[in-house]
Amino acid sequence: MYELKTKRTKVTAAAYIAGIKDEIRRKDCRTIEGLMKRVTGCSPKMWGPSIVGFDSYHYRYESGHEGEMCVVGFSSGKPNITLYLIGEYQKPETRALMKQLGKHKTGKVCLYIRRLSDVNLHVLEQLIVRSVAEVRRRYPEK
Repeated sequence: MYELKTKRTKVTAAAYIAGIKDEIRRKDCRTIEGLMKRVTGCSPKMWGPSIVGFDSYHYRYESGHEGEMCVVGFSSGKPNITLYLIGEYQKPETRALMKQLGKHKTGKVCLYIRRLSDVNLHVLEQLIVRSVAEVRRRYPEK
């Protein structure tokens, strides 16, 4: 049986962020932490060794695979800060926001930025709000 690698841990988000050596990156992560906390209304929890996540939801795929994951989160990697969002980047309204965001790259559920100074914080917050709303719509609490 498959075992999830990304699980909630007992490490604190504050300890993780304090351990980020680059001062600008550390400040950026604190700012993102504040945005996500304000949007979700939840305190941060660590998911695995490097994801600062907010709130959680239970998912179950048609294949039977199921688990728990954070609603939104972020991680500080070497080249980028990775934000874990349900991006729905193909939707026209999301594409319009992405054009206003600034320097970034995307993956299926990842938004990659080097520094917060490269992006429009108001647009980033809107993307976080949209992602939280979409996760909560798809996976309502039971």
